[in-house]
Amino acid sequence: MHSKAIATVQIDNEQFRVTEWRFPPGTETGWHRHELDYVVVPMTTGELQLQTNDGESVNQLTAGQSYTRAAGSEHNVVNPGPDEFVFVEVEAK
Repeated sequence: MHSKAIATVQIDNEQFRVTEWRFPPGTETGWHRHELDYVVVPMTTGELQLQTNDGESVNQLTAGQSYTRAAGSEHNVVNPGPDEFVFVEVEAK
């Protein structure tokens, strides 16, 4: 089991929740299920490991190259690399 990544909620209003996620090396979100549609905006470039019920994959992310996922996604995100990784998550309420 890894240490927890650092989540800082920047905005939480009627329309959106915006959270900055900081992943020092070896940290993880912990298993969770997204109840809302969301967009991830990587602030750094690197790899994150995605653990799902179907297995594990390593995703290459590039700073500024956003992606979206639908509500219902269930996973754990791990930073297996030697450098901190940062992204901003925007959830649509």
